[in-house]
Amino acid sequence: MKDNKQKGLTSLFITIVVMVFLGFLAFNVLQGGKHSNVTKVTHTAEETTITSAESSVSGESTSNGESTKASENSSADKSKANNESSQSGESSQAEPGKEPESADEKKDENGKSSKFGMGKIKLGLDLAGGVSITYQTVQQNPSDEDMADTIYKLQQRVQNYSTEAEVYREGGNRINIDIPGVSDANAILDELGKPGSLLFVDPQGQTVLTGDQVATAKAGIIDNNGKSEYVVSLTFTDEGSKAFAEATAKLIGQRIAIIYDNVVYSNPTVQTAITGGNAQITGMTSYDEAKNLASTIRIGSLSLELEELRSNVVGAKLGQTAISTSMKAAVVGFVVLAAFMIGAFLLPGAASVIALALYIILEILLLSAFEITLTLPGIAGIILSIGMAVDANVIIFTRIKEEIALGKSVYESINSGFKKALSAIIDGNVTTLIAAAVLYVRGSGTVKGFAQTLALGIILSMFTALFVTKFILKAFYNVGLDDVKFYGKKPDRESINFVGMRKITLSVAAVVLIIGVIFAGVNKSQIGGFFNYGLDFKGGTSTNVTFNKDYSLEEISKEIVPVVESVTGEAGTQTQKVQGTNQVIIKTRSLSLDEREKLNKALADKFGVDAEKITAESISGAVSSEMKKDAVVATVLATILMLIYIWIRFRDFSFAAGSILALLHDVFIVISCYAIFRWSVGSTFIACILTILGYSINATIVIFDRIRENKAILSKSTAKEELINKSVTETLTRSIYSSLTTFITIFILFLMGVPSIREFALPIMVGIVAGTYSSVFLSSVFWYLLSNKFDKKIEEKKAENAKKKKKTKKVEINKDSNGAVV
Repeated sequence: MKDNKQKGLTSLFITIVVMVFLGFLAFNVLQGGKHSNVTKVTHTAEETTITSAESSVSGESTSNGESTKASENSSADKSKANNESSQSGESSQAEPGKEPESADEKKDENGKSSKFGMGKIKLGLDLAGGVSITYQTVQQNPSDEDMADTIYKLQQRVQNYSTEAEVYREGGNRINIDIPGVSDANAILDELGKPGSLLFVDPQGQTVLTGDQVATAKAGIIDNNGKSEYVVSLTFTDEGSKAFAEATAKLIGQRIAIIYDNVVYSNPTVQTAITGGNAQITGMTSYDEAKNLASTIRIGSLSLELEELRSNVVGAKLGQTAISTSMKAAVVGFVVLAAFMIGAFLLPGAASVIALALYIILEILLLSAFEITLTLPGIAGIILSIGMAVDANVIIFTRIKEEIALGKSVYESINSGFKKALSAIIDGNVTTLIAAAVLYVRGSGTVKGFAQTLALGIILSMFTALFVTKFILKAFYNVGLDDVKFYGKKPDRESINFVGMRKITLSVAAVVLIIGVIFAGVNKSQIGGFFNYGLDFKGGTSTNVTFNKDYSLEEISKEIVPVVESVTGEAGTQTQKVQGTNQVIIKTRSLSLDEREKLNKALADKFGVDAEKITAESISGAVSSEMKKDAVVATVLATILMLIYIWIRFRDFSFAAGSILALLHDVFIVISCYAIFRWSVGSTFIACILTILGYSINATIVIFDRIRENKAILSKSTAKEELINKSVTETLTRSIYSSLTTFITIFILFLMGVPSIREFALPIMVGIVAGTYSSVFLSSVFWYLLSNKFDKKIEEKKAENAKKKKKTKKVEINKDSNGAVV
């Protein structure tokens, strides 16, 4: 007993020391820390060759077996071009999927860089501002198709700097790029390069290939007989593959110059006919050189040639107020959550509060360490993962109470509770991780930001719930807190007839969805769309105003925005400051010429600005059609993969189909509310839907896990209705508590947050309520109906087979020994 007490005290001491140390690091992160500075590297081309490659290099290294190479024999010819916006000879680009290198990065001898350093959390454009760059096409009247293609390619490219970067059309031939988390426009311009014309030219000066025929270009390192060699791997489009195959077949032993804006960046020798659609440029002296050449090829693959028009450092869209109020709401939410958990679960609740505190500390440290850009959708992912962290503890503690109620000792109940809760926790978190992984791989922009923070949060929540909470709880037990009164006992409850209520519960859901469809139709006739689409979706007008004084973001919201909205007649105006100037960018719905003149006059009369210097341009939505498509494809794919996983885990398609139907119910209920209440559909809409997608299925998994468990325990004669009612009743407390803890956090954020935060919090609260409703009242009913249908088909099949067997047997009886029919 004495040894156990000593062991418990040691465990608690270790916990306190670790939390104090990590908490100190997290405090430093929140206070400031290191700022990443973009470094410049010089590109110098040496002797290079171009050969056929089986596959392109992905990442920084690949095996020697991935490419077929010949000896090197070429020389590079490179000249310098002077341009303020783009250094032809000194340009550096980040690899796909990598951030620009910071001053803190260190490279090894192979050119590989390490970027796992502590520093300030990177905030997105909506929270901290960043760089805004406007490009203009060289062509006077580009087609909409070419503009859309260029915007999409730029969107993929600038995500090397931040997954939250925005690219949208301005006017007829301009493209605007907003990159968060950076403050040096010139450095970004140097890094991004000048989008220009890229050509592959033979020795006779004939164009072999154009930039838009190159699909990808990646720098990498291969092992050539123990020696590291730097390469650039190219993948061509179908059209490019055919053209390059024909050209290289004729040019073996000759050179193909890679020319960008009339500057020769590489002049490799063709070693063999390249017919597979993949090529590899070898012979570079450093990884930086390979990376810069790959960057040049990528930037030159745009559909249109662009030139820089202007670049600014812009302020946050939401401002410091949004950050400070969110922080205060988080603190208040944590205190309320802690009080609730301790009140509901006593000593285990206290253990979960300590584990949750450690979870938040680790979340802050890892956001900084992995340099994840934090924006509003990212906050959504964190909030969701906090909810899931609490949810895992609720599942465990409810199980412990059940085990104590069965007469087991506290120690046995703790071990048994964690063991029995394990499958539900793993299944719930893995399904959400699947969604996060697919959304990151297939999504773009805000979708990626959400997926990153969600995945990080889920992994941390599983770690803290399954290991840290258990460690602390056993420490409490060992120091002598082993009385049942500290842990609680779950009272027996009579089963509620959830299956019997199915007609009512299904009807309620159907009515809400039908009302949503009706209102969507009304919206279509009244406002021209099924929903109230915001600027991020439908675009609008961007007005640049130079005021006579430097207004703060709060002053802009209180003084300038009301004047603007008195002209537009709509809320949802977005504003950004241009740092170092008195300029303010005002984004509104699309304004007619008459409305623009009225706005100019109102601003001149109210603030004394020069109306002649006010400029306005039409802008496209920051959420492009391709991004919407990516989000939809990612969501559908994630849903399918979750269905397959649940099917495999539960070995019953009815469980999988039932969980997906419940999930779709939650999503469509929230979408219906967007139509009914005309909530603005902007970038936060995607974040809200994704939050619900990740959160709702977890509660359903817990109920299905209990049905599966009871199905194995109860007698086979137990009616399916009784099985469902018993299982849902047993998990009811958990379902309510888990949803309530997440709802509390979001509700406090809604009460204390700025309007843009409330716009995001309100739909999530609806989603939590809808998710709880579907998990408790619908998911098991869906399983009941589907399994009955499948069981009926199985019975019909068995009866049909028995009938055929009986008929066959009867025919055999009426035959003689020779097989003849008697």
